[in-house]
Amino acid sequence: MNIAGAEVVVTGASGFCGAAVARAAVAAGARVRCLGRRPGPVGRHVAWDATRAAPDLAGADVVVHLAAAVGDPPPGRAAERAYRAVNVDGAARVLDAAAGSPLVWVSSASVYRPGGAALVAEGHPTDGQLSAYGRTKAAGERLALAAGAVVLRPRAVYGPGDPHLLPRLLRARRGRWLPVPGPDVRLSLTAVENLADACLAAPGWPAGAYNVADARPYSRDAVLRAALAATGDPARLAHLPVGLAGAAASAATGWSRLTRRAPVLTRYAVDQLARDMVLDIGRARAQGYRPRRDFADYLAALGGGQQAAGSRRRTDGTDRDVA
Repeated sequence: MNIAGAEVVVTGASGFCGAAVARAAVAAGARVRCLGRRPGPVGRHVAWDATRAAPDLAGADVVVHLAAAVGDPPPGRAAERAYRAVNVDGAARVLDAAAGSPLVWVSSASVYRPGGAALVAEGHPTDGQLSAYGRTKAAGERLALAAGAVVLRPRAVYGPGDPHLLPRLLRARRGRWLPVPGPDVRLSLTAVENLADACLAAPGWPAGAYNVADARPYSRDAVLRAALAATGDPARLAHLPVGLAGAAASAATGWSRLTRRAPVLTRYAVDQLARDMVLDIGRARAQGYRPRRDFADYLAALGGGQQAAGSRRRTDGTDRDVA
């Protein structure tokens, strides 16, 4: 879809993904209105709190909804309420205000039921989630699908300014070791630039759900090693039995209930790292989606240089015995 000259409203534009979409929309010639508690990186800011009020979407040619409560919160009713206030109740406010405007709804692959198929298509069940984030994102996207929106399901979004991947890796290190659950697996990841491209193309797609990810899956271990090496302070991977990692997650969760602090490890985190999870992006490809970035590009942007070039082949899972 050509959005040059269009009025594009981006909710959550001050966040990692929302900021990338707002910048991409401006680069494509759109007029951008950023809705959120804080200003976005470009365009006009309109203050909006997803937990309190309906957004101002008057005059919008396209609405891209990215505002969300994200993360891996401690279990309990308080987290469920807080996440539901944004991801479900706030979602309903956006749908009411959109009033027929083309709507792109950014959901998450975390809506999919854990386990089962290693290659996950859009028809995979969306229940049984292990976190408040996954449960409330699934509930919010059900509203969006019923309203006729285009729903995008990226997995593990990364890129310049990423507040999640590298920071979490560094926090998880134990000296010269990075513990990981189980043997190597194949995973889909999504460059934030690829997600932004999909968001701006999706207004022209038929309503429904679409997986969005990089062109090829990656070897988990190769990605972790390359990312750690790009920091200039590499660590070795310590492969733990999945059962032991799960027991540690259960203990950490129990401790978090007592201390009311976020657990250092959760069942959700173990599940995300311990099993193959490759998204089938054929449905998006059929609409013209062509991922143009990959993890090696990200490493190059970090200044990885030779490491990035050497990782382009290895991180896609074609060379699984990389040291």
